[in-house]
Amino acid sequence: MIKKIFQSMICFAIAVGCIAIASAQTSAGSKVVYHIDDAELQGIKGLRNIRNHLDTAPNTTIIVVTHANGVDMLIEGAKDKKNNIEYAPLVSALKSRGVKFEVCEITLKNRKLNKDQFILDADFTPSGVVRVADLQYKDGFAYIKP
Repeated sequence: MIKKIFQSMICFAIAVGCIAIASAQTSAGSKVVYHIDDAELQGIKGLRNIRNHLDTAPNTTIIVVTHANGVDMLIEGAKDKKNNIEYAPLVSALKSRGVKFEVCEITLKNRKLNKDQFILDADFTPSGVVRVADLQYKDGFAYIKP
């Protein structure tokens, strides 16, 4: 009888522990990296996905890594060609919600771009591809490519 009570107490303690861990993970939110390498194809769609993501899961940590033609959406004055929508206000709104936007410095070098051509909301990373890989492998970020 005492053994069964003890086993029940252990099961209860484990269950409470699991609930506490799950609750802590939910309140902390998940971590996601959005990978954008073509602003024309992914820019507006990606920004809308991120907005919707935060509307549904506001505690999510989101980092947007851009390289190749994806950096174009973070250049000052850049617009979506199909819809004539300027990217900067959308990026700024997401930045105010905690989203980080990073530009690959290898792309800058290869395309002969300067950091001062980019909106103030942009940060820089030495390599976009390495950053995406590190966020996934080392930091446990989920990967999304809109």
